[in-house]
Amino acid sequence: MKKTLLLIPVIIVAGVISLNFSSDKLQVGEKEADADSLMISRIYKEALNNGKAYDQLGMLCARYPKRLSGSAGAAGAVEFCRDLMKDMKLDSVWLQPCMVPHWERGTVERGTVTSGKVVKAAKLCALGNSAATPAGGLQAEVVQVSTFDELAGLGEKGVKGKIVFYNHPFIDELISPFDAYGEAARYRTRGPAEAQKLGAAGVLVRSMTHAHDNNPHTGNTRFDSLQVHIPCAALSTEAADMLSTMLKKDAKLRFKLELNCRQLPDVLSYNVVGEIRGRELPKEVIVLGGHLDAWDLGEGAHDDGAGCMQSVEVLRVMKALDIKPRRTIRVVLWMNEENGLRGANAYAAWAMKCGETHIAAIESDAGGFSPRGFGISGNASQTANFMRWKPLLEPFGIGDLHTGGGGADIGPLDTLGTALIGLEPDQQRYFDHHHAQTDVFSAVNRRELLLGAAGMCSLVWLIDRKGI
Repeated sequence: MKKTLLLIPVIIVAGVISLNFSSDKLQVGEKEADADSLMISRIYKEALNNGKAYDQLGMLCARYPKRLSGSAGAAGAVEFCRDLMKDMKLDSVWLQPCMVPHWERGTVERGTVTSGKVVKAAKLCALGNSAATPAGGLQAEVVQVSTFDELAGLGEKGVKGKIVFYNHPFIDELISPFDAYGEAARYRTRGPAEAQKLGAAGVLVRSMTHAHDNNPHTGNTRFDSLQVHIPCAALSTEAADMLSTMLKKDAKLRFKLELNCRQLPDVLSYNVVGEIRGRELPKEVIVLGGHLDAWDLGEGAHDDGAGCMQSVEVLRVMKALDIKPRRTIRVVLWMNEENGLRGANAYAAWAMKCGETHIAAIESDAGGFSPRGFGISGNASQTANFMRWKPLLEPFGIGDLHTGGGGADIGPLDTLGTALIGLEPDQQRYFDHHHAQTDVFSAVNRRELLLGAAGMCSLVWLIDRKGI
């Protein structure tokens, strides 16, 4: 295939890139770079003209919109994705078992603020691992804090028996929304446990988003060694601002929280795995994927149905172009990223024993938006090889290559010396949808989704051909 490409004097593919060269005048390195560009052009042409990822994402979201681990939706999504990859006639498709937590939201999620004769509803949703409120709800005074230092300053005397309200907004001046999320999310993940240690009866947190609307954003919270959990919920940003304003006028107002969520015993679930086996180095593996589980408020379209279907599309494109990789290309659709990483840990434990070398892992878990590039976490040699591809990828809009990348599900592979790489789409709208009811299929753009899949396939092809 490479030889054929080098003999073509003029190529214009899908309006993406144009090359005109004479092979007898080019140095070996220039010939190779042109051949690489031509192959990447073919990948983009196939993905953009014939891509299936968007339609497959639509089917996943329509049939199994609520895919939190342990749920019937998650089980159905496993079967759907296994059948999808079997129909592609891959070399191997299998299910990898893992025990996962099973938390259910329930049907009741209400918040009510009472200040004198004023009664207002506050839109909220339970956080993962929250306990239910007592029958009839939990009603108590509210103490507002913006940091853990403020919480500590109140002490047990100021917190016991009350509802702690973490009103910590995203920092708007941070250019990367992921930086803002990383700075603020600790109040969701650790906040309820820290408040419970001081005797809080319940916890409210401001939703993790820049958006100012009435859509609360859920997410996981960790109680660690605490055996008994308190009720905790996320307020929409509009509800958080309303509560904060009312507290300034009436510090003794009361908030009524009603939840009927519950924690059930662990459930057997699966990672879904499919691969094209390497023709020369089958024991060297390039793994890519996303997480199949999703929070239950929306449809899990951007988080992370998009990453799953982009990864499957990589294998489809390779088969459509009759690319027979040197190394094994494996897609893993991980289970339980959102509230436990059980699937990621199960896969990493298996990888340590299977006698293979995982040379690179690529994760797509930042939404199906227009791709900008990739980040890598690896040693000096891996990083240097990765950075050399910047000129090849820039014409396709994915030339933003930098250090610091990966993802939660591929993180456990770090102990194997695997280069960890994350696809990085445009970030600015991601947290409008993240963990909210707005994370639906209609919020995904077909072209942007397919561009991400083509970018992933191009990087996989480079790593397979050249190593890293």
